[in-house]
Amino acid sequence: MAVTALYSAHFRSLVRLAVLLVRDIATAEEVVQDAFVAIHGAWRRLRDPDKALAYLRQSVVNRSRSVLRHRAVVEKYAPKGLPDAPSAENGAIGELERSAVIEALRALPTRQREALVLRYYGDLSEAEIAHAMGISKGAVKSHTARGMAALRSVLEKMS
Repeated sequence: MAVTALYSAHFRSLVRLAVLLVRDIATAEEVVQDAFVAIHGAWRRLRDPDKALAYLRQSVVNRSRSVLRHRAVVEKYAPKGLPDAPSAENGAIGELERSAVIEALRALPTRQREALVLRYYGDLSEAEIAHAMGISKGAVKSHTARGMAALRSVLEKMS
C-alpha cells in the first residue's frame, strides 16, 4: 500500500522535523502518527497521490502548531508552585538541547523557525515551504532571511 511505503521512507525525517518544531520527541512521534492516520483516511480523496509527502509535511507543521497553541494555553492556566520533576523525555532530548543551533532556533519567532527548519533541515524549496506553511513564497523568503539574521546574531553572542 502507498501509505505504508510513505511511512517506511519518511517517518523518521518527519519526526525529526516535528521534534525541531515541538521540541519533544514523544509529542513529535505522536504528531507524525496522527498525520499518517489522517492521510490513510483521506487517501481516496487525495487528488494527486504524488503530492502525499507534501500533504504529510503540511499536516505535521499544522499539527505541531496546534500542539504549541495547546501548550501555551496549558501553561497559562497551570497552577503555580508545583514542584518540577524531571521527565523521561528530558533525558531523551537532552542531547538535542545541548546544540547551540537548537538553542538559537528556540529564540526565533515561530514562523521564522518553521521556515528555517523546512528549508535547511527538510531541504524543501521555497514553493514547498510556502505550501507547507500556508503562506506566499515572498513571505517564506522574508521569514528565512530574518531568521538567518537573528540566528547569526544569537550564535555570535554565544561565541
